[in-house]
Amino acid sequence: MNKAEPTPKLPSIARALRQAVSFISPVILINDEPKGADQLTFPSENGMRMKYPNETIQLLFERSSCRSFLDKKIPKNVLSIVLEAGIHAPTAGNLQPYSIIEIQDLRSRRKLAEMCGQKFISEAPVLLLFCIDWHRNERWAELEVAPFTATSSFRHFWVSFQDVIICAQNICTAADSMGLGSVYIGTVIDFPAEILALFRMPESVFPVVMLCLGYPAKRPKPRNKLSIKTVVHKGRYSEMKDKQLLRAFNEKYRTEDSRNQTIPITLDKMKTIMNVCHETHGKEFAEKCKQRIEANGYINMAQYYFGLHYKADIMPTDNDEYIKLMERSGLKWFKKYVPKVETRTRSLKD
Repeated sequence: MNKAEPTPKLPSIARALRQAVSFISPVILINDEPKGADQLTFPSENGMRMKYPNETIQLLFERSSCRSFLDKKIPKNVLSIVLEAGIHAPTAGNLQPYSIIEIQDLRSRRKLAEMCGQKFISEAPVLLLFCIDWHRNERWAELEVAPFTATSSFRHFWVSFQDVIICAQNICTAADSMGLGSVYIGTVIDFPAEILALFRMPESVFPVVMLCLGYPAKRPKPRNKLSIKTVVHKGRYSEMKDKQLLRAFNEKYRTEDSRNQTIPITLDKMKTIMNVCHETHGKEFAEKCKQRIEANGYINMAQYYFGLHYKADIMPTDNDEYIKLMERSGLKWFKKYVPKVETRTRSLKD
């Protein structure tokens, strides 16, 4: 009997890491591949280089928001493939309660750029406006003489919002795979009435998010994310200790030279954040925040995001107005349901 070939031994640490990676990660550890091999890699949490097992994983890991586009049209066949990828996304009950407004005319792009306060929006050759759309399903139910309450059901709101975002992300990923760049624009929600009118949306249709598409003039590096250890909970929700949580966010907002990302203190920034703190949590909390900033010598990222960027005092305002606007659009998800007895008959349109 021939002896089996001896198994080459790896260093003990590398061997342990490879065994761990085999069941906790979709990537392969590189440590002994010959030079010159195709090694498209990224740094793992343990500091070692990891190899992408395929192009799909590489695309997902390296995706970044593109805000600089070439003056180049997207060919019809490319755009068609990207849109087809979107409508093949998972959807509850296969109902597809969404619509996509494709916007290419310069006038509309400039109007949206002006509304959202972001000039690059007009420079993207294609804008896709994703909307919840129960209008189409409601018409279908009416034509087929079927009961319909989706515009009064919170459950239907919940799944339709999910379906819109899943469709949008399918398109985002497909666009990247076709060499395009993309960026989500969430601020369309700040102008729902104007957008409803601008794009002539019927009842039961409501805008959710917009995606800019185009060939990137430059593609930014992917931004750091919270790690699997922070985001994924095994079996049940696990509360992190304070020091662990702070360490996790410090790692996320660490710069390339290993320093924590911070915002310099200015009089305007300090005045703004103090006002936000006072409006949301009162005078005592505002003073506490001020003391922390002065002790640190900088504004930390949590204070920046919730005190300066997504201002905590402004974000909850207009909640009632959004609900009223949805109701005026025929979407009564947040009201007590009252059955509507239909007495009239409707004739079929040509």
